[in-house]
Amino acid sequence: MSCCRKLVITVVFSFLTLFVIAQDSTRVFPTHWFTGMKNRDLQLIFYNKSKNLSGENWVVQSADPAIKVKRFYKNPNRHYLIVDVEIAPNAQPGKYLLKFGGLALNEWSKIWFELKPRSPQNGKTRIKGINSTDLIYLIMPDRFSNGDTTNDRIAGLRDQSIDRNNYFKRHGADLKGIQNHLNYLQQLGATALWLNPVLLNDMLDRNEHGYAFTDHYTIDPRLGGANAYHELIDSIHKRGMKIIQDAVYNHVGIEHFLYRDLPDSSWFHWWPIYTNTTFKDQVLMDPYASTIDKKRMSDGWFTEKMPDLNQNNPQVASFLIQHAIWCTEEFGIDGWRIDTYAYNDLDFMNRCNKALLNEYPQLHLFGETWVHGIPNQSFFTRNQYNIPYKSNLPGVTDFQLNLYGIVPALTQEVGWTEGVNRLYGTTANDFVYADPMKNVIFLDNHDISRFFSVVGEDVAKQKMGLAWLFTFRGIPQLYYGTEIGMKNFADPDGKVRLDFPGGWAGDSANKFEPGGRTPAESEVYNYVRTLANFRKTSPALTTGKLMQYVPEDGVYVYFRYTAQQTVLCVMNPTDQEKEIDMHRFEERIKTFTQARNVIDGTVIDITNKLKVPAKTLWVGELVR
Repeated sequence: MSCCRKLVITVVFSFLTLFVIAQDSTRVFPTHWFTGMKNRDLQLIFYNKSKNLSGENWVVQSADPAIKVKRFYKNPNRHYLIVDVEIAPNAQPGKYLLKFGGLALNEWSKIWFELKPRSPQNGKTRIKGINSTDLIYLIMPDRFSNGDTTNDRIAGLRDQSIDRNNYFKRHGADLKGIQNHLNYLQQLGATALWLNPVLLNDMLDRNEHGYAFTDHYTIDPRLGGANAYHELIDSIHKRGMKIIQDAVYNHVGIEHFLYRDLPDSSWFHWWPIYTNTTFKDQVLMDPYASTIDKKRMSDGWFTEKMPDLNQNNPQVASFLIQHAIWCTEEFGIDGWRIDTYAYNDLDFMNRCNKALLNEYPQLHLFGETWVHGIPNQSFFTRNQYNIPYKSNLPGVTDFQLNLYGIVPALTQEVGWTEGVNRLYGTTANDFVYADPMKNVIFLDNHDISRFFSVVGEDVAKQKMGLAWLFTFRGIPQLYYGTEIGMKNFADPDGKVRLDFPGGWAGDSANKFEPGGRTPAESEVYNYVRTLANFRKTSPALTTGKLMQYVPEDGVYVYFRYTAQQTVLCVMNPTDQEKEIDMHRFEERIKTFTQARNVIDGTVIDITNKLKVPAKTLWVGELVR
C-alpha cells in the first residue's frame, strides 16, 4: 500500500496556542493558520529534536473532510515529518485533532493545531500598505529604548551579556521601549515604523542587529516576545500609523534548529570548502558572466555564521513563503523590507512576492539593493527593460539616490557630472523604473555612515539633506537619531548603532524631551518636525509629480506639484548666496506670484528674482 493511501489527517485548529498532548514536545510550523486564504495549500512541518516522527509503517490520521491530505514526506532525518495538505474553502475556525504514529506499535503523537479567521480589518486599520504619503522611521530595537528591564537576560539563551560600552553587544532595548515613545515618533511626523529583525536570534555573538534568525516562529523574548510585538503593533495601528517587518530569506543564523538538525542536506548550499558570496551583483545581469561566478554570488554564504538557504528546494521555499504570509496576517504587517535582496534566488523571490501580493494586494514590498549603478538597482525591481529576467518587486531601497545623488550633491564641488549635477543626472534616469515613487529614499541607515558625519557635522548641510528627503519623489525613510544629529561612521567600530540618548533609565541626557537637547540638536529636530508634518498634509510632496531643471551656477531647482498645490525647492549647496532668475521656471510657476516659506511662513515675491542663502535648500509653497 502506498504512503498516500495510508495517509489520513486530522487538523485541529484552536484560537491561540499550540497544545501538546501527553507531554509530547513536537512542534509544528506554521504554528497555526487562517481560514479564508486565497491559496489553500499548506505545508506542515512537524519537528521533535528528541523523537522520531516517522517510521517504516507510520501513518497520519484524520477524520475531518475540511482537510484534504495531498502527500507526506519521510525525511532522512526522522525528527521531521512534512505533510502537504489542502484546506477546504468552507473550513471553519475550530479544533481538529491531528494524530500520527505507528499502528502496530500503538505509538501516537497528538497535537492540536489552530485555525484563526482572517482579520476583517485587513486593508482598513491593518495591512494597509506603505506608499509615498508615508514617512518611515527606522529603529534598531536593541538601541532605541529599554522599556522592560525584566527581559534583558533570558535564561536558556546563549548570550547572557548586556554591555552598553561595547557597540557589538546587546544593550537591552526592546519593543516596550518603542511603544513608550510612540507620542514622540508621531509628533515628529513619522507615519510608519520599520524595525530591524524582531525574530529570535539565539546566537552567542552579534545579537544587536537581528539578521541571524534561529527560530522563525518566535519573537525574540529579549525584545518582549510575541505579546509585546502584538501590543506595539496594536498601539501603532490605533494611532493610524503602520509597521514594516524586516524579512531575511537568504540565510539563517548558524544556531537555527533547521541547520543544527537538518531535515536533509538539500536545505542549504554546500561547498567543498567555505565559500563566501562575492557580493558581485553584476554577474546576475552580465551577458558574459560565467556559471561559477553566478553560483558564488547567489549560493555563497553571507558570513560563516549565516548558512545560505537553498530556495530551489520546494520545502524551503514553502517554509519561507508561508512564514511571510503568517506574519503578515498574525501581526498585521503593512509592509516588508527584504534584506540582501540580490543574494536570493531571484525566481524564488518572484514567487514569494507574488504569493504575498496575491493574499494582500495593498501590501508594499521593497528590497535592499545595496548595489552600484542604476541599471543594477533597477534590475531587481519592476522596470522598463525587455530582458529575460523580469522582477515583480514593487520597490527598492534607493541606494543610487543616496550614493550617487544627495551625498555627492552636498559633499562635492560642482562639475559637469559632480555635485548637484550628480543628483540631477541620477534622477533623470528614473525612466528605467516602472514606478520610482515606490522606491524608499534615505540619508542613512544601520549599515552606512551617519549623514551628519558624511557632511562634516555641518548643521546647514544636514538640514539641506533633510529638506531633500522630505520633498523628493519616493518614500522617505529617516534613521533613528538623525533628527537630533547623531553622528559617526560605519567603519570600523559600529558607532552608527549607538543608543538613542534617554532610552535608558539613568542616561545623562534625554533627547526625547526638549530640555535634553542642545541648541544645535533642537535646531535640527524642530526643522525635521516642521517639514515632516507639513509633508503629511501636502499633496504635492506626498503624491505629486516631480519636475527638475538642469543645475546652473551650482544651484539645483525642482518642483513637486499637483493640480491643487505646487512646491518650489531650490538647493544651493555653495558657500555664497545665489540670486535666481525666476523667469526660467514659468512653465511651473504659471500665474503664481508669491511663495510661502514652509519653515518660517514668510511670503516672498517670485515674479522676478529669488535670493537663496548659502548652504540652503529653500522650500516654498506657491501662492497667488
